[in-house]
Amino acid sequence: MYDYNFYFRFPADASLIKDIEKAVNGQYSAAACYEQLARMAPNEEERNRIVEIRKDELRHLKVFSQIYKSLSGRQPTPHIVEQCPSDYRAGLNFAIKDEQETVDFYLDIAQKSTVPFIKDYFRRASADEQNHAVWFLYFLTRNQSGS
Repeated sequence: MYDYNFYFRFPADASLIKDIEKAVNGQYSAAACYEQLARMAPNEEERNRIVEIRKDELRHLKVFSQIYKSLSGRQPTPHIVEQCPSDYRAGLNFAIKDEQETVDFYLDIAQKSTVPFIKDYFRRASADEQNHAVWFLYFLTRNQSGS
């Protein structure tokens, strides 16, 4: 959907570059965590939805990495910033909190940027993260009641 060529450089802003680097690491960490959560999912429906959420995270990682490179002139080197819990329910709680915090963080990045593509993409990514949080909350609630 968003496959833009980043052959040009955006004007650099050190604070924005640092935030985008944090976003890259967050997406990388989320993708790793959701791969683990998908393996622990109690049924195929949840597993498939978590796999779809992970695909969103990987797409965001790719675009954020391109944006980072266009701003900094360097390829990012993503790393895990938080370990994913090894228990499914704890992982769902972790994911909900992380996704909700990410919503605000991405809106802050969108607000800070003067580049229309970055503003628009981070707003869209923020909406995706909100949607992910709702799915994780649904799974957590469903698994509490034993349904």
